[in-house]
Amino acid sequence: MYPSDLKYTKEHEWVKITGAEARVGITDYAQKQLGDVVYLELPEVGRMLTQGDVFGTIESVKAVSELYAPVSGEVTAINQALTQKPESVNSAPHDSWMIEIKVSGESGDLLDAAQYTELTK
Repeated sequence: MYPSDLKYTKEHEWVKITGAEARVGITDYAQKQLGDVVYLELPEVGRMLTQGDVFGTIESVKAVSELYAPVSGEVTAINQALTQKPESVNSAPHDSWMIEIKVSGESGDLLDAAQYTELTK
């Protein structure tokens, strides 16, 4: 169910690391818990993040939740299309990246797909 080319956090974000770049989004589990997503607040390009920092918020009809950085680094891009159409997170959570980060640090705290599946049982 969870793509094996992604890593996951216990806070339900996913990260796809390619070289020194990483794309970040939320998992299918997270979007199901949230319900219909209606708003997304993302950081400015250039912001420095440390793993575990709050980088934005996601709002649904049920709740507002904070988004946490799975790796440390500099925000190099935000998905403007997603901020205009945040409901895309519900239909394609593992394709709907939110931010790109130039990675400066990664931790062993990230989970693989099997570990994340076990966590969300």
